[in-house]
Amino acid sequence: MTGIILAGGESRRMGTDKAFLDIGGKSMIEQVLGVMSGLFEHCIIVTNTPDRYRSHGVTLVGDVFEMRGSLNGIYSGLLRSQSEYNFVVACDMPFLNPRLIAYMREVAQGHDVVVPRYQGYLEPLHAFYRRRLLPVIEDQIRQGDARILNLYEHVDVRYLTEEEIDRFDPERRSFKNVNTPQEYKEAVCSDWECRNSSLS
Repeated sequence: MTGIILAGGESRRMGTDKAFLDIGGKSMIEQVLGVMSGLFEHCIIVTNTPDRYRSHGVTLVGDVFEMRGSLNGIYSGLLRSQSEYNFVVACDMPFLNPRLIAYMREVAQGHDVVVPRYQGYLEPLHAFYRRRLLPVIEDQIRQGDARILNLYEHVDVRYLTEEEIDRFDPERRSFKNVNTPQEYKEAVCSDWECRNSSLS
């Protein structure tokens, strides 16, 4: 299996490239890569600024289509991947839970997508996607539809329940992303509280 990290966002709300913001002594991209490389034999970063990521020693790919949005990133990562099953995550999610991802990997077999669902929300950028979805995604993109959730209407989706999520990550920290300065401040504080509570 392959881990695909989407780092193609423009970070407009943050005002600086959020992938390189420090949390707990490491940049967010290092945090994400640390978890992903421990779970998957291969990792891919989808980015349109590859020079920023060359030092990380993983495969780098750019967006295939000009359309903005994460669906384009998912397609571009799947196209380069050699694996049938691929875990896709955003680069701004620094609190990934390896045990939750490992569990999702276990239940992925036979499904096109495995995605967490809780309180009526889905986490499409913390999900497994099969490579065989490439023609379906390409057709959707060529029709001008960049909405990931619309893909789910046409494929076999395994929705992870709240009970399953809570077995590994009851606080749902896995899904916390960092898009704004305020969210970054909260993430830094949250990381500090987490690390210090573990020492007490």
